Amino acid sequence: MGTDTMTMSKSRAMAFLWIGGAYFLALAAGFLAGRAFHELDYHPLVVIGVADAVGTLVVFGFSYVFKNSSFYDPYWSVIPVPIAAYLAWLGMEGGADAVRMAVVLAVVGLWAIRLTSNWARGWQGLHHEDWRYTMLARQTGKYYWLVSFAGIHFFPTIMVFLGCLPLLPALAMANAPFGFLDLIGAIVAITGIGFEYISDNERYQWAMDPANKGKVLTEGMWGWSRHPNYFGEVTFWAGLFILGLAADLSYWWTAIGCVAMWAMFHFISLPMMEKRQMERKPGYAAATKGVSRFWPRPRLK
Repeated sequence: MGTDTMTMSKSRAMAFLWIGGAYFLALAAGFLAGRAFHELDYHPLVVIGVADAVGTLVVFGFSYVFKNSSFYDPYWSVIPVPIAAYLAWLGMEGGADAVRMAVVLAVVGLWAIRLTSNWARGWQGLHHEDWRYTMLARQTGKYYWLVSFAGIHFFPTIMVFLGCLPLLPALAMANAPFGFLDLIGAIVAITGIGFEYISDNERYQWAMDPANKGKVLTEGMWGWSRHPNYFGEVTFWAGLFILGLAADLSYWWTAIGCVAMWAMFHFISLPMMEKRQMERKPGYAAATKGVSRFWPRPRLK
């Protein structure tokens, strides 16, 4: 191994230690805040909201100190795990269906491990920051850290909080026994995870080949959708909603989570990504002609 490679490896390892420390403190602070509100008999969603906000504040502190908002990147896939664990703990005391609880925890755990590992595989270290953040920094100048606080940190936290709403009936309450609708929800969620796994791996392998530099990926999943990973993510949250609905139909309103996810990707993430692709790859529009923007389908001739 060359000296430069060893130095980069050590630098990356140190970066992961900083990330680990930041998230340990964030989870610890969130736990203490949530515990205080739980002991005051606040509603579980209030407890989760407070703990979530405190954890986000801690991560933002690290982002600000290191001048790198990518400290927040893994939060999206990390925080649903303690949220689910807390609600499952309530459910064990409240008579929630054990089979549904096991299925939901397994699905959330699988999604979290897969998405977090995908982030870790692509993250280069503390010198690396998501291109969207550096773009916002250029556009907002001295107001960037206000934008980072509200838009990069707290907006996604709110989105994940909304996405996790169906976990309340699915995990924390005495509810209907595990049934057919649960199977549908689990299949939908796992299908979403599968879409993300396959498409992210296809993109990673494509990017690792120097011969593909400047080219447009339109093979595999990427020939069915221009953003199959985003489709998979929205599908996962839709699966969670179905699992919550299976537990208690009166929680139909928790659909706000997966609808908000779809809206965020449709109106923010996809347009931003499409614009970047067209700027970096002049042949993007021609190469993806006939490929669905979001919903997977065979490519049109």
